[in-house]
Amino acid sequence: MSKRNFSDYTLLTARGLGMGAADVIPGVSGGTIAFITGIYQELINSIKSVNKTFIQLLFSKGIPSAWKYINGNFLLAVFSGVLISIFSLARLISWLLMVYPKLVWAFFFGLIIASALHVGKKITHWNAAIITTLIAGTAIAAYITIATPATTPESMWFIFLSGAIAITAMILPGISGSFILLLLGKYEFMLNAVKDLQVGIIIIFGIGCVIGIISFSNIISWFFKKFPNGTMALLTGFMIGSLNKLWPWKEVISYRINSAGEQVPLIEQSISPFYYETLNSQDHMLIPVIICMLAGFLLIFIFDVIAARKALNQNHLDNG
Repeated sequence: MSKRNFSDYTLLTARGLGMGAADVIPGVSGGTIAFITGIYQELINSIKSVNKTFIQLLFSKGIPSAWKYINGNFLLAVFSGVLISIFSLARLISWLLMVYPKLVWAFFFGLIIASALHVGKKITHWNAAIITTLIAGTAIAAYITIATPATTPESMWFIFLSGAIAITAMILPGISGSFILLLLGKYEFMLNAVKDLQVGIIIIFGIGCVIGIISFSNIISWFFKKFPNGTMALLTGFMIGSLNKLWPWKEVISYRINSAGEQVPLIEQSISPFYYETLNSQDHMLIPVIICMLAGFLLIFIFDVIAARKALNQNHLDNG
């Protein structure tokens, strides 16, 4: 890997900002952003480097050697962006989802469609097993989007467990860590903890995240090495299945009372924009929604073009 400069690390932090923004929204995965911006494999490999060898280096050769072993500058840049985004955008994302929900969902709907195509292109060999894996991934993600959120305890052990489970979803493209938290009954709880800077809760949740992400990164890395096409098919299926959650037009089936005593949707189902307009006596905003979908789709298309040109230039340099 070539040595990175300040500009490179600034771009890595920007990618982290994108991951953090995605992780705040139920239905969108930070792992998807990592994948489409080209840092997913390096992210997984760097995280799984926090292992026994890292501990040995830390005590035998000191912090500089251990830091280099885990690709520390890369991790610091990316996760700084993630944390800055989560803490700075939590209120903004909440406001956007409240005021312009259809447009926000539409943008990410287009983004995830393009992302699924982006990841699917990386499958080099198709057979019955790969197709079955794709279908299974789609079914799993689709089920998660319609599962009923649970009522769960607010004890510290469960906050720790929620962090460990949700973070594994964060590094899986197509599976939203925020939506997993919603199913665990802890999305709003943790969003409020971040907004109100409840340090104790954030620390316990963070410890769970650290342990969960280190453990799971080894598992996902092993699958990429042993079953690259199958893993890509599963992740593509996850993205396709998550589209149900991102569909802009919803009919609310049931409600719940949140911590502020407000009535908010509990279970929703996707409906056509025209039925939505009839049902709610509200404008379906079809044209603005389509524009936002196209914007999300084109964003990934632009990433693809930039990545292809970068790879082409690198090949010319290597062969020149």
